[in-house]
Amino acid sequence: MSKLDDALFEARPYVEYYDRLENLVKRLWEESTDEENFLQLLNEELERVEEPFKTDLRIFIQKFEAL
Repeated sequence: MSKLDDALFEARPYVEYYDRLENLVKRLWEESTDEENFLQLLNEELERVEEPFKTDLRIFIQKFEAL
């Protein structure tokens, strides 16, 4: 399992819109050049999205950074 998959697995019980989250993070992972860039893209996305999805994204970022 990759760090991305591990973070999604860890976040799953806590997020409301899992499919949307999974699609977003996998797309951003493909676009990113490295982990730092991936986190930058996630944080940019965090500025654009509305609640309650914003909370889902925060949870994922927290789980990803903890791994």
